Amino acid sequence: MASSSSFPARIRRAFREELDPSQRSALLSWLAFTGTFGAVRGITYSIKNGKGPFRNLSVGGEHLHHYMWGIGLVSGVGGVAVRGEDRHRRHPTVALAYGAGLALIVDEFALLLDLKDVYWAKEGRISVDLGVGGSSLAGTYFAALPLIRALRQSREHAEDDEQAKEDEQL
Repeated sequence: MASSSSFPARIRRAFREELDPSQRSALLSWLAFTGTFGAVRGITYSIKNGKGPFRNLSVGGEHLHHYMWGIGLVSGVGGVAVRGEDRHRRHPTVALAYGAGLALIVDEFALLLDLKDVYWAKEGRISVDLGVGGSSLAGTYFAALPLIRALRQSREHAEDDEQAKEDEQL
């Protein structure tokens, strides 16, 4: 009993119709955070193990940590929030930049606290990866709950409509 519209189309409809602007921004931020954190973990493990096309970025012999790019993104979002017009503040790019920037910062938080460079200490790294990864997935899930509920209701209504059509044909 398939619905007449595709799953991606139902997601887009529910995103636009069931979520208010704040909920859409929260969901986009969590999705960006989760995706960026996962991508950064994969890239940094690739760099550490010398696999793939990625390499550290350095200027003048100094390594540029990715938290710097995160600070830049979050600062840009702050500038839009403080000075931008409402249509700019509510733009999806702002929510995505905030989530991505925050993930870049959080991934190297120990360096920002001026703790020793424990980034690759196995004991600390595993717990941080699991903690932040789990938190980002949980945040994304809770931010997406209204969308998930709307999709579930849409599917149930589509199934009810299909059943009604079958009953009419009998």
